[in-house]
Amino acid sequence: MLDKTDHHLLDALQHNAHLTAQELGEILNLSPSQAGRRRQRLEADGVIQSYTARLDPVRLGLQVQGFVQVHLSTHGPEHSARFARLVATRVEIVSAWTMTGDADYLLRVYCADLPALNRLIHEVLLPHPAVSRVHSQIVMDQLKRDGPLPT
Repeated sequence: MLDKTDHHLLDALQHNAHLTAQELGEILNLSPSQAGRRRQRLEADGVIQSYTARLDPVRLGLQVQGFVQVHLSTHGPEHSARFARLVATRVEIVSAWTMTGDADYLLRVYCADLPALNRLIHEVLLPHPAVSRVHSQIVMDQLKRDGPLPT
């Protein structure tokens, strides 16, 4: 069970993962050792899975962000597993979801430019034997960055 202090700690770390035990203690009105133990427990319990850096895609030369809906022609465990392996090997695909509704998968992709997106779709995704069609949407502007989870 997570208590109010755990939620407050998680919220603080989502906004700044570099907080020291001293800083967390000040925020939570705990001693640094108590704050550190709480963080370690949340890490050990898998509530905190990792710490990452948020990078600017444009500064990395990734000018196109898109969402690609993938429709499979055949369904089954082997086809799904093969498609999942393909998705895992492509760095352009930064996240992927299985979906209800018309599309089977939704992929979030970052590419250097439109020709790179075109190659991903026509040379990687569509040739996969289980894929029947894809539908892509290009992000014009992102109004809100991926934010912290509600705690």
